Parts: sequence; structure tokens; C-alpha cells
Amino acid sequence: MEAGTLTRWLVKPGDHVKRGDIVAVVQTEKADVDVEVFATGEIERIVVPEGQKVPVGTILAMLHVEGEAPAAAAPLPVPTAGAPPSPAPPPAAPAAPPAAPETRERLRVSPAARRRAQELGVDLSVVPATGPEGSITLDDVAKADAAGKPAGGVAPDRASAMRRAIAAAMSRSNREIPHYYLSCEIDMGTALEWLTAENAKRGVAERILPAVLLLKAVALAARDVPEMNGFWTDAGFRPSPSIHLGVAISLRSGGLVTPAIHDADRKPLPELMSALADLVARARAGSLRSSEVSDPTLTVTNLGDLGVEGVFGVIFPPQVALVGFGRIGDRPRVREGAVVPRPSVLASLAADHRASDGHRGGQFLVAIDALLQKPGSL
Repeated sequence: MEAGTLTRWLVKPGDHVKRGDIVAVVQTEKADVDVEVFATGEIERIVVPEGQKVPVGTILAMLHVEGEAPAAAAPLPVPTAGAPPSPAPPPAAPAAPPAAPETRERLRVSPAARRRAQELGVDLSVVPATGPEGSITLDDVAKADAAGKPAGGVAPDRASAMRRAIAAAMSRSNREIPHYYLSCEIDMGTALEWLTAENAKRGVAERILPAVLLLKAVALAARDVPEMNGFWTDAGFRPSPSIHLGVAISLRSGGLVTPAIHDADRKPLPELMSALADLVARARAGSLRSSEVSDPTLTVTNLGDLGVEGVFGVIFPPQVALVGFGRIGDRPRVREGAVVPRPSVLASLAADHRASDGHRGGQFLVAIDALLQKPGSL
């Protein structure tokens, strides 16, 4: 993304906040993102008012951290969207405090109705409320959607903006990143046998999907081949000390997002399964956190559920690698001198030749394969 619209402040000057609190909501071309605060302190002042579109990198508010001197009273610049952020832009007039309509503060919406409205792209501020005490219900959202308030069931404006954002990012990737591609077929027989036995001990809601084994194997392999996990910057390759796997998630209205599962290499399989399920649900409900959309260090895309044999993706800049998986299905393999059907998956790697070469890329895929042959160690 290059710019976003600050749609709502959840704090005001004088409020105490702690690291991880959600303080604002920003509308991007792909989703409404919950903005987290990364330090504990007191909101000193709001810089960007609600409803304003600003470039990425703009200061939104000033936070006073205990032990630090208060910020200078001089106004901070508020860049306008469409112009690139500048390290020292000319001063602007003091930003007015947020002036959200009072009706927005009093809006009563059931959680289910809010999720459904996000899925359909329905603006809750224009939905007539018929529920108890003036609350908006699922039926109200459905009626507003059917009446086309404001964008109907597929939110064409948001969907087309998302397509443009994806196209711009992929065009940049193809233009700037010298991709190289590798692939290998991985025998999944041992992993699936282990997973079947493991899931037999669990309730239906606690069972682990094969995709989780693939994610964990990628995360652990990135420890062995760190050239795949990090970012390409103006100063060269910057490896990441943490492994935050971006997961490509398709949205019901079209398009996709790639939010991160943080520290995927350190999560046990059950915890990784829960994290994946939660991330998919919130991505499709339009409820992602800012750290999830900004932190991926390596992306995985899996199109196996669509029956695709393999996928050769385009790297998401500034990352330097993307791993793709196709469907897991029976393929002929030679075992003990005989050709037998074995469940296998085609794994692919798209990598940045500035950060690695084919030798290291091959070692990365071999590491993924080796880990899946010992699923109990994942």
C-alpha cells in the first residue's frame, strides 16, 4: 500500500495505552486494518483527524512514554495522499482533533452483523437499524446489501482498488526482482500417516490440517537457510531474526491478502493450526491487525484445495522468497525397486537472485522435504 484513510480513532488525548492496544482503524485498498501501538504511554495529541487519507509513514499521533520529555508543541506536518512521504516536509497547520459524527460513537451493532457487513462491504453508518434499542441486526445488513447501500454484495469499488494494488505490487516485483524458480516433488506418505494417527487422538475441532505441516516445515527450513527469510533494502539484504510467515488468503469478494503468522517456527502444531484458522477467519471478516499485514518475512501460497498441481508465485516486495504448494495427491514413485502410488505434493520456490542463488534455494527445498519425512519433530 502507498496510502490509507484513517477512518476511526479509538483513543483520545490523555488516554493511557499499552503495547499491543488497538488505537485506530485505517482503511486500505485491501482491508480495514486495526492499528496497534508499539509502546506503553499516554496519548499526547492526535495529528491526523478521522477521514483523512495520508501516505504510508505519516505520523498519526504523539505518544508520551514515561520518562521521556513531552513532544514539542509545534504542529506536525500532515502529508496529503498521492505525494510520497518526505523526511522534512514544510510545516502544515495544526491538525484538528478527531471529529467523528456522534452517531458513529452511538452505533449499536451485533458482532455477527458487523462481521457480515465487513464481508459484504456494507457501510454501517447508512444502515437503518430495527433491532432492540436501535441496534443493527443481521437482517438490517442483508436488506441494506440487497438495496445496494452502498456497494452491494461484492463491493466493486474496494475490489477494483484491491486488484489495482495487487497489480501494482506484482508489476514492481517483476520489474525490480530478478526471480529464479525451483521445484521438487515431496513424498507426503509418512507425514499423512503420522497426521492421521495424531488426529485420531483429537476431537474434530482440534484436528490439524496437512497445510499446517507444510507451513511448519517452511518455517523451520528458514532457520537453516536464512537467505530466504528477510527483506531486500537499498542497503542490500537484511535477514530477519524472526520468522513471520505470510499466508496468502483469498477473500470472498475477490482478491487476496497475505497477513503474517508471527514466530511460526516456534509454534507447536496445534497452536499453529489455531493461529491459521483465526487468521483466515479475521482476514475474510476484514479484521486484521497492523502488525499482521506489515510483518511477513516469507510468504507461503497453497492452492492445493483448488486441485492445482503446482503454483509458481511472484515475490511480495520487499521479501526475497515465496513458497508455493499444489494439491496433495497420489503420484507414481519408485520404492524398493517398484513403482507405487504415493501421496505427494509439488513444492516450488520463487527467490530473489540478489539475496541467494540456486544452490541455497535447492538446499531450502531439500530441508523442507527432510522435515516432512520426520513429522513428529515438527
